[in-house]
Formats: sequence, C-alpha cells, structure tokens
Amino acid sequence: MEPEFFNISPDCEILSTRIFNAPQEKVFRAWTDPEILQKWWGPAGFTNTFTEYDLRPGGKWIFVMHGPGGKGNYANEVVFYKIDKPNIIVWDRLSEPIFRVVTTFDETADGKTNLIFRMQFETKELCDKVRKFAVDKNEENFDKLEVQLEGM
Repeated sequence: MEPEFFNISPDCEILSTRIFNAPQEKVFRAWTDPEILQKWWGPAGFTNTFTEYDLRPGGKWIFVMHGPGGKGNYANEVVFYKIDKPNIIVWDRLSEPIFRVVTTFDETADGKTNLIFRMQFETKELCDKVRKFAVDKNEENFDKLEVQLEGM
C-alpha cells in the first residue's frame, strides 16, 4: 500500500509508466546505486552532480541538475520516505516545486519490469503547472534509463 502524502486525486498527480526489458532487481539497482543513477537521471541533455545520497527513510539526496549546454543549474533536495527493495521508493522533493514521488517496480511474468512513477502535488494548480513540461521530460528520463539498463 502506498503512503499518503496529500489527499491525492487524479487532478493532483502526474502518472508515468513504462515496461523495461530488464528484471526488477536490475531496474531497482539503477534507481538506488548513486553511481548508476547519476549517469541517467534527468531529461535529455541533463547531467548531475550529487553531493549527498543517503538511501534510507529520513536520508537525503542532494544534487544539482545541469541543463544542456550549460544552460541552468537546478538545485534539488530530496528526503527519502520509504524504501522497500526491490518494490518501492518514496521520496519528498523539498525544493520548489514541492511534491512526493512514489515509484513502484513490479516484475512481469516474462521477467520485465513495470515501472510506475507518480508525482503527487498538494494542489491541482501546482500539478497543472508542472504537468506542462513533466510528462515529456519523464519520458526522456525513462529513455535514458533504458539506455543505461542496456549497458549494465
């Protein structure tokens, strides 16, 4: 059962899903090993600098996403809420805009992984503002993860 962050309605959530051609343990590792995560996290063209990655409830993930071609640096601070290897990762993004991420990893009958990525917001207005760019950017992030998984 997923923990509640806010009283979530579909209007306050951005849902992205993809089936990856990799076993659940491998996909989970790509999300939880900071050396691997740093290589693929973020939309197309983005790179990362991680300064802290403490994967435990209450632990922090502090990093800067660097925009393509040196255009913009985006500070991020995250606190982990729940880790249930290899099934779920839940974190709260403390940087603006604030939201909760619930990521579930479900192994399919044929050994692939169905990943469900939920971004949960306190208000519909904030969700709508982020939705304008996040849906496509989440897909770019998943594209980078697919490439990473192929190379692992």
